[in-house]
Amino acid sequence: MLRWQCRRGMRELDVVLERYLQQRYASAPLAEQKAFESLLDLPDPQLFAYLMRRETPAVPEWVDVLSKLSAFEP
Repeated sequence: MLRWQCRRGMRELDVVLERYLQQRYASAPLAEQKAFESLLDLPDPQLFAYLMRRETPAVPEWVDVLSKLSAFEP
């Protein structure tokens, strides 16, 4: 199910989210996994703004996951 949630309307998000899911998610701590899952509930424009550092989320756990996601940017 998470794999399908990583498929977004923006190719840039697809690449980053799917790479994270394949390469890090399984070995990530439970809190990080939960934060990643909650990020997937965001609309694409909001998630993209966070990933591109145009906006900063108020949720500290999201900040941590987003910094890890940036390592998977194309």
